[in-house]
Amino acid sequence: MLVPGFRRSAALAPATLIPGPGAEEALRLAWVDVAKGLCIVLVVMMHSTLGTGMDMGGEGFLHTVVAFAKPFRIPDFFLLSGLFVGRVIDRDWRLFADRRVVHFAYFYLLWVLIQSTVKYGQIVDGGGPGAFLAHLAHALVEPYSTLWFIYLLAVFSVLTKLLRRLHPALLLGGAALLQSLPLEGHSDLVTEFCGRYVWFVAGYLFAAWIFRFADLVRRHPRAALGGLAAWALVNGLFAFTSTGHETFPTLASLPLVSLALGGAGALAIVAVGALLTLAGGPVTAALRACGERSIVIYLAFFLPMAATRTLIVKTGAIADIGLASLVVTLVAVLVPLAIERVVRHTPFVFLFRRPAAFHIVAETPPRSARTAATG
Repeated sequence: MLVPGFRRSAALAPATLIPGPGAEEALRLAWVDVAKGLCIVLVVMMHSTLGTGMDMGGEGFLHTVVAFAKPFRIPDFFLLSGLFVGRVIDRDWRLFADRRVVHFAYFYLLWVLIQSTVKYGQIVDGGGPGAFLAHLAHALVEPYSTLWFIYLLAVFSVLTKLLRRLHPALLLGGAALLQSLPLEGHSDLVTEFCGRYVWFVAGYLFAAWIFRFADLVRRHPRAALGGLAAWALVNGLFAFTSTGHETFPTLASLPLVSLALGGAGALAIVAVGALLTLAGGPVTAALRACGERSIVIYLAFFLPMAATRTLIVKTGAIADIGLASLVVTLVAVLVPLAIERVVRHTPFVFLFRRPAAFHIVAETPPRSARTAATG
């Protein structure tokens, strides 16, 4: 929904929210990385838990966490991704394309090739190289596997730049309408595009307000904790109440309800990120490290996840599904970070850093530790 006093200029506000380098800037932006870290862990947990439960024929305690996070897990990821679009959206198309299109296209195409090569036999199914090339061509128009998120970041960025002259109410309202459309039977690209664009737009339009909200949370932590407790009760009620409907299995999945819960959950994650940066400690540091390299994790988690899950299932080393899911999640998060650290100063750095040859505008030195494939 629109906030009181919202104006078109709010869309440009993110540029004014980035102060000069220093401790104050690092503190103010830290919650973004912590929130992104929490989101990427929840995303990896979802894939790990559902896959492990399917292979082991049951459910564990992490299935409850996955179900609770479903209303807000992806909405918040896209909202956070839209926060800084305002810094570059009015730049010339060449610079914008380099930062928001070529960047994501490079990693999408590279990792489609890597993932597809690993699954070559499964993909071609005896069809040979021709079937593999057809698969790669299809991946250009229909996002492949878990990489749809990277694909849509580029699409959303271009579309938002094209539509930036629209009144914010029209842009946000149109995106909200898309989110509420019945899309059964459509392609994954259409379904995910319509279901997710509203959150990217919200991050872009309300960036200034979201930063102020995070500041408010840090100034009033007790009130924020009370608000989070109330939100958790409401979110849990809707997430775990079945409707008996095949298309909308829970109350949380109903049109408009999903929009409200997604927005509330996204703000809850913002609040959690702000509170954790206030508290500090090893958990906050770990989540921030994950957030700084969230796309590194997103690109590479599939291999350690699949390998660990297969090992556990085949050996029977862990009988409890919840514990097995937790182990798979931890490995799937930590191994990509370890790989990125190992290859950082080797020729294989291209896996997580776009080479100069794939820039159309010269890369500027980063101002923070956010040096991996984070854009």
